[in-house]
Amino acid sequence: MHLQKLFTFSRKKISAAALGLATLAAFGLTGPGSAVAPKGPGQSMALKTDTVVTGLKTPWAVAILPDGDMLVTERGGTLRLVHDGKLDPKPIGDVPEVLAKGQGGLLDVVLHPDYAKNGWLYLTYASPAAPGEAGDADGANTALMRAKLKNHKLVDKKVLFKATPNVKSNPHFGGRVVFDREGYLYLSLGERGQKEKAQDPMNHQGTVVRLFDDGRVPKDNPFVGTKKGLEEIYSYGHRNPQGLALDPVSGKVWEHEHGPQGGDEVNIVKKGANYGWPAITFGIDYDNSIISEDTARAGMEQPVIYWRPSIAPCGMAFVTSPKFPDWKNNLLVGSLKFNYVMLCTVKGDQITKQEKILEGIGRVRTIRQGADGNIYVVAENSGTVFRVSPM
Repeated sequence: MHLQKLFTFSRKKISAAALGLATLAAFGLTGPGSAVAPKGPGQSMALKTDTVVTGLKTPWAVAILPDGDMLVTERGGTLRLVHDGKLDPKPIGDVPEVLAKGQGGLLDVVLHPDYAKNGWLYLTYASPAAPGEAGDADGANTALMRAKLKNHKLVDKKVLFKATPNVKSNPHFGGRVVFDREGYLYLSLGERGQKEKAQDPMNHQGTVVRLFDDGRVPKDNPFVGTKKGLEEIYSYGHRNPQGLALDPVSGKVWEHEHGPQGGDEVNIVKKGANYGWPAITFGIDYDNSIISEDTARAGMEQPVIYWRPSIAPCGMAFVTSPKFPDWKNNLLVGSLKFNYVMLCTVKGDQITKQEKILEGIGRVRTIRQGADGNIYVVAENSGTVFRVSPM
């Protein structure tokens, strides 16, 4: 059976229905371009789920401080402190101005890898247009700020980067941050609902950018000195990437992004690579029309795995904690749509198994592993941060 051809025929020859989950599951396909993978043994581990804090308003991300306290972003534009397991009623002061509209607002919060020594934290947010900036005067785009926390407010603030141009539409801000082993910072950026812009690296829409921790551009970024793309860009052709995580074995940066109806993807971020959106996709548009007839083209990356129907992936983390020995070096991916976490077994650059865990936990926005070895999950619909530990 010529299975590879199944993925390269045009959409005129093979309908979306014919490539549905049931068909692919029947073939038991794994590896690049697979919609599903066989189930793994993850749920054999008994889990305990505790509420760390609740009462948050649309929480987006959590950063766990060295002393066990937490910073939590609320998409409406507030940064909250959780101290000794209790939510401080007073928000952190002097946060940046955000455009809290649609999917925009205050998004990720991440600590510098050497936070214990330098105190730097990083925030991403929908930054409203300022006079003189390119694009729509009443628009916004994703920005990255570095700051320190002192006396319950942000100090030493500096905007390190802002995506261009400002866009008036409300979806797809991306906004996830991760550091690699060399200390480079990666920031994911959505295409802001303007899908055709994701194939043009002369703007930041639908890209992953790579920076030094102070916002400078590394000289070995793929478009530096070429005039073929913006110098901050590391990869492009993304839709709305809202998951970034560092593989503890290979040191590679993994990414996931939302598809439209179907076609959510997990990718490994590669220098200068084009991930194809919207020229290739495993999804269809929300009115059931075909976005592209192709699922593969020369010069465009195939996903490690994709989901159809969509699970609306958000938040991801590799597990390294000795508390979860069966999960070591495997990947957790949250689902906004189906209120669970997917445990993905990783072998090399492939996902070989999947299993749903923590079903019913809520709309998962962020997953973090804490210094205590436990897993922390942000559920936006209930306004809760959960702690997951072995029984």
